[in-house]
Order: sequence, then C-alpha cells, then structure tokens
Amino acid sequence: MRKVVHQAGDVATRVKARFEEIDESLRLIREILRRMPPGPARAAFTAPDAGSFGVGRVEGWRGEAFVALEAGPGGAIRRCHAHDPSWHAWPAIEHAVIGNIVPDFPLINKSFNLSYSGPDC
Repeated sequence: MRKVVHQAGDVATRVKARFEEIDESLRLIREILRRMPPGPARAAFTAPDAGSFGVGRVEGWRGEAFVALEAGPGGAIRRCHAHDPSWHAWPAIEHAVIGNIVPDFPLINKSFNLSYSGPDC
C-alpha cells in the first residue's frame, strides 16, 4: 500500500491528496480482484449501457455522502456528481454570522467544522 503524504496543507493540496488516495484505493481493489479465486463471490463485470444512471451513498463522520453517476459510451463515466455532507451546512454560516463582528467569523466558521475541499467522508 502506498501512503499519500504531502508537506503543504492548503486546500489544493488536500484535494490532490484525496485524488491520490482514490487512485491508491482503485489500485488496491484491482489487485484484490486480480488475486480473487474463481467462485460464487466473483462475477464478470459488464459495462453499463450509455445513459445508465446509478447512485451511491455512505455515512461519513459529518453525515451522508452521495454520488450520482451517468454512464457514457463503453461504460465510461459521462457525468459524476459528488455531494459531501458539508455542502448542506455552508449556507448556514451566512445566517450564523448575521449581527456578529468580522473578528468573530473564524470562531463561528470553525464551530461548524466544515470541509473546504469537499470530500469529507
């Protein structure tokens, strides 16, 4: 397993790290599938027809993460929409800061503990 490590901690670097973690997860899945012996737990993959649509959800520590995919030609991903738990709470910050002074914003913002980079499950 390849560990993803970066020295910078800005939002762009965190997003880059998430994508690298996804790449490593996919590599591990492919390796596990390659080593899996034949039997009832193993089935051949059939690419979905173009226009097929699927959704998935998983509970993360901030709440539900949701992904919607639409297949393109040859089973390629035509469209993808990832919706993380922080998405719903960002508009609430607008209301939380009403009537407060600017120096209070960092405290209000951190009290929500939302993800800036999106993927937070």
